[in-house]
Amino acid sequence: MKIDTDVTHCDDLMKALEGFREYATPVVNRWGATLADRLGSGSRLLVAGNGGSAAQAQHLTAELVGRYRDDRPPFSALALHADTSSTTAIANDYGVQEIFARQVAAHGRDADVLMLLSTSGASENLLVAAKEAARLGMTVWALTGPAPNPLEGAADTALCVEAATSATVQELHLVAVHMLCESFDRTVERRPAVERRRPRVDRWADTAGRDGV
Repeated sequence: MKIDTDVTHCDDLMKALEGFREYATPVVNRWGATLADRLGSGSRLLVAGNGGSAAQAQHLTAELVGRYRDDRPPFSALALHADTSSTTAIANDYGVQEIFARQVAAHGRDADVLMLLSTSGASENLLVAAKEAARLGMTVWALTGPAPNPLEGAADTALCVEAATSATVQELHLVAVHMLCESFDRTVERRPAVERRRPRVDRWADTAGRDGV
């Protein structure tokens, strides 16, 4: 028996993508250039999200610490939700709303960037983290669903995806993540001072193979 494929989801995605490219491109280009400057100068990116947005945020840090496409030095990027021991300890002792803010207070510095991902733009733990980052003088970016939403208002800059479902919002967030990585890498390639940055890990990697690690 032939089963007809439900193309509604694909139709929703294509419709949302139509306006997204024009709207998102200037935002992620600015973010990519800023991130290359900050991380190339020794600052770091902190990211956080809940559920599927946590996975998207961690995807971004993997591309920066590892690589997106071409080989280049690693850059400092931390997914706050990935530290399960700290996250659960903070949730137990201070409440779920503090799980990211307390880590921002521990790791964040005034030249660092905090990126928060949320389909609703209303997650309390992300709003508290944004407030703490602002107190520290950090730059706060947000990837959210449709505007207006509270996280958009709490961020220095927000990229808000106009889509009918959370699934489509998350898919376009991944598109934005890859566009950001593309912009970041292009900026790194154009700036020799950033490109020549050689972290200590390279020296470890050079000796690791000889030692059979």
